[in-house]
Amino acid sequence: MKIDFTKKQFETLLKMVYMGDWVVNGVRTGAKDDKFIKKYKELVKYIYFFARGFKLENYADEELDGAWPSRELEESEVRGYINYYDEDIFWEELASRLAMRDFHRDYTMEEIKDMDFSERIENDHPYLERYWNEIDGFGLDRLEINEEK
Repeated sequence: MKIDFTKKQFETLLKMVYMGDWVVNGVRTGAKDDKFIKKYKELVKYIYFFARGFKLENYADEELDGAWPSRELEESEVRGYINYYDEDIFWEELASRLAMRDFHRDYTMEEIKDMDFSERIENDHPYLERYWNEIDGFGLDRLEINEEK
C-alpha cells in the first residue's frame, strides 16, 4: 500500500504527530521507572525522517538525523494548540475533581451505588455547578488550602 501526501498535508501530519506524541510521551522522563511509550516514539522518528523529502527539514532536527521534531516545529502554532488544550483541561479537571470529592464527602459509597444514572447526575450536578460558578467568577483567586483539621 502507498499513501500520497501534498507538502501541506505532510506538514499538517508532522504537526499532528508531534501533538499526539506530546499527549502520550510529553510528561514522561524516559527514565527506567517512567519510560517513553516506544511504539509512538518509533513512529515519530519514522514520520519525521520523511520531512526532508517534502522540503520540510526545518521541522525535523537535522542534528538527530532529521528524525525528530525541531525547535522550530515545537515553537510553531502547535504550541498554541497545546496551550489551549492544557488550559481547558486544567479547568475541566479542577472543577470535576473538586466536585467529585465533595460529592463523595456527602454520600456514602453505598448511597452512590444505589443511585441510578440519572439520579447520580442530578445529585452530582450541583457540586459541579458550584465549582464552575466559582471558576467563572473568580478563577483561582478564592481557592485556598485550609490547613485546619
